[in-house]
Amino acid sequence: MVLPDVDFTEPFRICPGAKVALRDVAADDTAGIEDKGETKKRLRRHAKRLADLQYLLYAENRRALLVILQAMDAGGKDGTIRRVMGPLNPQSCRVTSFKGPTEEELAHDFLWRIHRAVPRRGEIGIFNRSHYEDVLIVRVRNLVPKSVWSARYEQINAFEKILADNDVHILKFFLHISKDEQLRRLKKRLSEPNKQWKANPQDFEERKRWDDYTAAYEEAIRRCSTDWAPWYVIPANQKWFRNLAVMQIVVEKLKGLRMKYPKPSFDVSKLRLK
Repeated sequence: MVLPDVDFTEPFRICPGAKVALRDVAADDTAGIEDKGETKKRLRRHAKRLADLQYLLYAENRRALLVILQAMDAGGKDGTIRRVMGPLNPQSCRVTSFKGPTEEELAHDFLWRIHRAVPRRGEIGIFNRSHYEDVLIVRVRNLVPKSVWSARYEQINAFEKILADNDVHILKFFLHISKDEQLRRLKKRLSEPNKQWKANPQDFEERKRWDDYTAAYEEAIRRCSTDWAPWYVIPANQKWFRNLAVMQIVVEKLKGLRMKYPKPSFDVSKLRLK
């Protein structure tokens, strides 16, 4: 028996202006779903839907989808991309990882490198980190004055509104893990040889600023969750549930676009092949 889908869109969506207290969000939450075997079936079903919807998005060529992933270190951004976006055709799907800005990027406004990576019509773009780093790490590490980063919330909202007005649909996911779960994952990176390459001493330094990053995320999500670019806080301690929730929200968004295949530019009935 196939269980019906669970609505993840509304429970995890942050309403514009709503207060965000991450300490009150259970990172272990699985929305009452406990059967991992059934979850695997759901994921396979959604993966097929997602691939079909991507093909339709590409064929229609009228709009784009931008998926933004943010999380604390070891929060599961890479795993989400691998598990959720893995079924997608790379011909019309592009992943962009934003590291520290280059010298050229620093010579422009903070949104310059972001705008260059926005997907074109017909494509799905996935950001591993994003322009939100400029109100997160920049704020926590005092890389620019408060007068600079505090003005960026409205600049980000205006930027995302421009994208939305030009048929770029935006979904923003904060993958919410607990501090204990982060410690477990960081230790695992050190103990397993095939994961040691992911270990970064800076991650352990940033962990000391957990409360500062939490406050920065809460303000960014509160001030930048809009009708045209909503934030979703996804409980992510359980990787299988994280993957299910993100994939289902992406599928529902694409389904809601009510896309249609374009009509052929010629009379198909008159075409004869020999």
